Amino acid sequence: MRKIAYRLYQNVLRVGMLVLNIRQPEIFKQAEDLGKLLKGENIKCVLLITDQGLAKIGLYKELVETLNKSGIKVHFYSNVVSNPTIQHIEEALQKCKEVRAEAIIGFGGGSPIDVAKITAARIAHPNKSVLKMKGLLKLTKKLPLLIAVPTTAGAGSEATLAAVIIEDETRHKYTINDPKLVPKYALLDPTLTLKLPKKITAETGVDALTHAIEAYIGLSNTKLTKAKAKNAIKLIFESLETAYNDGSNLEARTNMQIAAYDAGVAFTRAYVGYVHALSHPLSGTYGTAHGLANAVILPIMLRKYGSKIDKKLAELAYFTQIVNENTPIEEAANAFREHVQALNDKIGIPRYLPFIKDEDIQRMVSDALKEANPLYPVPVIYFKEDFIALYKEIRGDNKKKE
Repeated sequence: MRKIAYRLYQNVLRVGMLVLNIRQPEIFKQAEDLGKLLKGENIKCVLLITDQGLAKIGLYKELVETLNKSGIKVHFYSNVVSNPTIQHIEEALQKCKEVRAEAIIGFGGGSPIDVAKITAARIAHPNKSVLKMKGLLKLTKKLPLLIAVPTTAGAGSEATLAAVIIEDETRHKYTINDPKLVPKYALLDPTLTLKLPKKITAETGVDALTHAIEAYIGLSNTKLTKAKAKNAIKLIFESLETAYNDGSNLEARTNMQIAAYDAGVAFTRAYVGYVHALSHPLSGTYGTAHGLANAVILPIMLRKYGSKIDKKLAELAYFTQIVNENTPIEEAANAFREHVQALNDKIGIPRYLPFIKDEDIQRMVSDALKEANPLYPVPVIYFKEDFIALYKEIRGDNKKKE
């Protein structure tokens, strides 16, 4: 009965998403164009939210200088960390109030952009806590002008209606989903990704791949989400290994940025799945980077779903030319699974996360189930015992002796 109830919920939500107005951000390729636009909108003061590492190397220097030339004063909140918490939101909110910022720029990977999104939501809803924004469509007021400047090619946060945050005390990681969180503008400049370390290139790249694959194999696709997901997967297969081995390859970096954006557009309407549901508790509990957790779980989940997703994986295998179109569906699907695992191996993604502790599994399973069921339109619905087994497999309990 639960499965039937979940599918009914997902079908209603799918219809609702079809009529829901979800904008895509206006894309800029050069900081100068963004500066001119903000000047034209009479914006004189912005808060740039970024992380500690990017602030240390001053990656935003050129953008700030360009905005300054347009008469725009830039203030900073740069304490964001990987897996930020509500504390970071409240600190950024206080800074925003202090400087009377008229717009907010999220500069960095998914974490700074998500902090920027939720900070904007808090400004618009001063009497609503972050916790009360959890879930779907909890924002009722217009947000201040929100701009995303991604410096990684992974999260796709510049295109999505989602933001993820962690509660400070419980370490519970959850999502806020609302069309108002989609940034109005996005600056997509691949040169900002040229200095990404190999590890971050790998993890964020497979994060984007996860978004695209989960969107495609889910049950809430549209013609647009399928096209965006397929294009993202193809670009990642063609470019991620090159970007990993040669970080200065601008073509590969450009393709990865396009892929991350397209994957973001895809999963904004089609949603993600159990990879993300299992991943978020790992980040909350152990501080595991989101991209790393997704990358490890993705091949495991593709195997777990089994024949239920063979047809869709075969379609992706044909489209990306892993196999020719005469290849039988099961064989093509398995070739796709193997290709994903081989890509992970080539770019240094581990196959398991051995640090998972027995005493944490029950709580993580509970959090994962609350996130996933009934929201995510996954190919197969799983429950508690399945999730326990999956966490043990992610830990490597089923690893075969070589």
